[in-house]
Amino acid sequence: MRIGIIGLGRMGANIAHRLLKAGHECVVMNRSPEPVEAAVAQGASGARDLDDMISQLGSPRAIWVMLPAGGPTEDTIAALADRLSADDTIIDGGNTFYRDDIRRAKALTSKGLHYVDVGTSGGIWGLERGYCLMIGGEKAVVDRLNPIFKTLAPGAGDIPRTQRQDGADPRAEQGYIHAGPAGAGHYVKMVHNGIEYGLMQAYAEGFDILMSKNAEALPAEDRFDLNLADVAEVWRRGSVVSSWLLDLTAEALAKDGKLSQFAGDVADSGEGRWTVQAALEQATPAYVLSAALFARFRSRQAHSFADKLLSAMRFGFGGHVEPPQ
Repeated sequence: MRIGIIGLGRMGANIAHRLLKAGHECVVMNRSPEPVEAAVAQGASGARDLDDMISQLGSPRAIWVMLPAGGPTEDTIAALADRLSADDTIIDGGNTFYRDDIRRAKALTSKGLHYVDVGTSGGIWGLERGYCLMIGGEKAVVDRLNPIFKTLAPGAGDIPRTQRQDGADPRAEQGYIHAGPAGAGHYVKMVHNGIEYGLMQAYAEGFDILMSKNAEALPAEDRFDLNLADVAEVWRRGSVVSSWLLDLTAEALAKDGKLSQFAGDVADSGEGRWTVQAALEQATPAYVLSAALFARFRSRQAHSFADKLLSAMRFGFGGHVEPPQ
């Protein structure tokens, strides 16, 4: 398929590269020229501006917007809406608030345009591992774009198959789903990120407890000087708490057991807040996810080893750097 991609940041560039490697045609655009030049070297076509991109895409067009949520995405979608033709599709693959998706889809439908929201998980490793995709939008449009989603998804891999009911959507085993109408994809991704906060906080607190077992406040006979890198490594091997986050933890601790490159000032992307907000609106208890979000707020006031581990994990899976001190 031929698709336009706007935004060649950490994930957008890799999305374009993965599609190009599979034989899709990509027309790419970015605020700075260097990522466009890199993508062109991989086989993409560069676009100077929106009008140039649209002119290079055949009808019906599909344009993937991979920009920061909020103003940049909102402005770009509005500009596209004024230029595209009936039956064209705008795809938002960023971390947009799901109610913005619902609003946009309604506005674009009135112009004869389609809107698809794609919650995209995979971070900086997506080029190699593929992206877990949670998709919202009209069924016919999502089906039409299936070759794109299938290429970006990781595929079944070597994960043992789950015994699923007859008639279950086979796409889930391939690493992508059509979650429902516009907004459903980003809603599922929002909760996914809320859960991510909780999992990361559990690891961070656990390793903090292990490290503090050697604290001077404890009686000498009650202290253990534990090798945290070894603990993380052994837990990866057959433990019930093994996960990709633990893999990243083990890698970070193997490089530096004290995580001295991290200050422990842990940012939040906004989706953790939205998840807790949804829990409040729906009267759904969310003790762990709420506490994990509040722990990030607290990390910006006083730092612990747990905060450093959270920073290390965020850097590991997404290349996220700490805010300037």
